[in-house]
Amino acid sequence: MEVQKKELSIQTANGKPIAVTKFFSKNSINQVIVISSATGVLQKYYSHFADFCASKGIVVYTFDYGGIGKSISSLVELKKHVENLTSWGKNDQAAVVAFAKEENLDATLSLITHSVGGQIFGFNPNHLLIDKVIMIASQSGYWKDFEGFHGIKMWLFWYVIIPTLTPLFGYFPSKKLGLFENLPKNMVFEWASWGKKKDYLMHFKNESDYLFEDIRIPILAWSFPKDSFAPKKTVDWLANQYVNSQVTRIHYPAENQKQPGHFGFFKRSFKELLWEKNLNWILTNNLL
Repeated sequence: MEVQKKELSIQTANGKPIAVTKFFSKNSINQVIVISSATGVLQKYYSHFADFCASKGIVVYTFDYGGIGKSISSLVELKKHVENLTSWGKNDQAAVVAFAKEENLDATLSLITHSVGGQIFGFNPNHLLIDKVIMIASQSGYWKDFEGFHGIKMWLFWYVIIPTLTPLFGYFPSKKLGLFENLPKNMVFEWASWGKKKDYLMHFKNESDYLFEDIRIPILAWSFPKDSFAPKKTVDWLANQYVNSQVTRIHYPAENQKQPGHFGFFKRSFKELLWEKNLNWILTNNLL
């Protein structure tokens, strides 16, 4: 089927606009997917996967978090951005889920998260609108859960790089470091505070924002060998925080010659190995 795209701007509960892209085709099968990105990764990174799903009759929504990509107009605006990481789940992810459901009232809605997207899902007050979740390398960022040199890099990131550079620029200058998109200051300060604690984001648990225990839907959580951003231990930890959900944990086989790492799942080269399996789980509850 021919896939069409529509760029939109929607308002979050805190009154901030965020950029959304809708992928769809003429023959809908009454299924919707919302893709919640990794930290500092633009929504366009997920466009090939969104095209594939839309070609199957699924309506797909991607979006840029507040302060990222098309949801921010300039560095001047980025410096004024005050929302934190919790807000990305409580407001941004929640707003897109609500919008997708409003446009497709009778459809089954699945959320696919990448990395931090699965962390902030625990703050999403619209989780009751979601029928299923697939978490791709969504993890804890506690630095001691990363082995060897990767643990040192995480320590430097939380304790040195973010605290030093962010006040100097008024935002976190990720692009200058060759990492990802520039990030809002309050977002990275909260992120760093989590990464220093053994219980990561759960160290700061409060009843008003933390909804992990309230979520009671099927979750398929993937981890991958040689993923230095989300080692198996860290993915296990986050999956265990959704204590009342039906969590299926899959660690991708290490013996497979082709390994996706942290970012490969959404590349077209994994269409047969991963895309079709996960789409089948959404549609039938079974992996091929």
